Amino acid sequence: MVEQIVEIIINIFGGLKSIPFGRELVVFAISLMPILELRGGLIAAALLDLNPITSYIISIIGNVLPVPFILWLINSILNWMRNSKKFKGIANWLDGKVNKHKAQIEKYGFWGLVIFIGIPLPGTGAWTGCLIAAVLNMDRKKAFLAATLGILMASVIMMLVSFGLLKAIIG
Repeated sequence: MVEQIVEIIINIFGGLKSIPFGRELVVFAISLMPILELRGGLIAAALLDLNPITSYIISIIGNVLPVPFILWLINSILNWMRNSKKFKGIANWLDGKVNKHKAQIEKYGFWGLVIFIGIPLPGTGAWTGCLIAAVLNMDRKKAFLAATLGILMASVIMMLVSFGLLKAIIG
């Protein structure tokens, strides 16, 4: 499923592939995106036949970059969305995601956040983990550190999957 979404995004950004560092820019853009994050970025890198080490670094930077913005700004944005007729549905959907996973993170705190972000399963990742941490009013510095550790954990797992298993299958 993720691989299909990544292929669609690669096709959308297809014109970038012909410019210098264009393929790397595609990987960076995908790594910035919620839901796909570095998981999608590393799959894209394998599909684009990029160097694994370069891809690893680009994906981590792309995934870490939004974390402080999420941690420091998401509560204000959510409050505004909850009071907006146009965005109330999205805010309710995000609140549902938070409520679905917050017990795990509340129970285990810092390490719960690390594991939640670090194990690449659907619905987990830095965006969702930081959203939950912000709503739970976790210490932002600790949440940033937990998110970074989780991203590093996910990056190792996804490197093995993307450049190991996926590469063996496609190529």
